[in-house]
Amino acid sequence: MNELLIRKANKDDAKNIIDYFNKVGGESDNLLFGKDGFKNMSIQAQENIIENINNSYNNIMLLGIINNQIVSIGFLQGFNKERLKHRVNLAISVSKKYWGIKIGEKMVSSLIKFAKDINISVIELQVRVDNDRGIKLYEKLGFENIGIYKKFFCINNIYYDALLMNLYL
Repeated sequence: MNELLIRKANKDDAKNIIDYFNKVGGESDNLLFGKDGFKNMSIQAQENIIENINNSYNNIMLLGIINNQIVSIGFLQGFNKERLKHRVNLAISVSKKYWGIKIGEKMVSSLIKFAKDINISVIELQVRVDNDRGIKLYEKLGFENIGIYKKFFCINNIYYDALLMNLYL
């Protein structure tokens, strides 16, 4: 396997990002979307999202690439309100084929570095309470459990709780 490259998304990645999300959504119920969750998104719409992210100081979308294929996407979404600008929300996904080889750890570490570089104080995330692999990763990187969000996910009419976790920088 070739080495993992982590880089910012650009507009030329739009179609591959949509394809990746449609595929990875069907590999796990730990994400905010399911299989083909982006099938109705146009390439132009995804290009616009990428452009907006890249034009913002406190948002970033990183791609993890192996052999010219997207294998992971990490995202930080910041807040615009003055009293919340010190916080960002983190979301990541890793293609199931690449679980267990530290891609998630490298992606989250890259997102943490970006947050530190722009003087963010708090990175927050939500993870399903039964996603032991994700929770273990976040704890390893210093995230703290700050509570439970009941009924955070609704998948096939079944509710699942989320663990709220923060990293204080």
